[in-house]
Amino acid sequence: MKKQSVEEVLQQGIHGALETKPDERRQFLGTLRERIILALKKNQVTEATIYPQVEREMKKNPQANLLLNGNIEYTALSKYVKLAAKYKIEHKIVTNKEHDTDIGLLLAMDHAIDKEDIYITQKEISQPEPPKSKGLFAKLFKR
Repeated sequence: MKKQSVEEVLQQGIHGALETKPDERRQFLGTLRERIILALKKNQVTEATIYPQVEREMKKNPQANLLLNGNIEYTALSKYVKLAAKYKIEHKIVTNKEHDTDIGLLLAMDHAIDKEDIYITQKEISQPEPPKSKGLFAKLFKR
């Protein structure tokens, strides 16, 4: 291993430790693109209801981490925080004052998974359950 020069030590002390792909980390709330399972834009996170795809992926990947953009109102984030708590998934609210990203929510792993299509473009519409057939007594005693 190469010994660090005094200049390198001073620069790391002033600017922080060197990190790989800093632009990518700023865009993706502190993580790398290769670790992301799914991503929602800010405007999608602020919608009234949650995206069913997020819940489905939380069920499938209990070891994932939820990263939320701290520049979004907490009232909009809270439904996803509750969902993460329901599935015992760690969550983190990331706020970067120097860089603003259009990413609102990420579900990511702590290792590379290289999923090609991470952006959720439209909300799945959950199918309503078919009406339950009425029992014998309900048929006999109509109201």
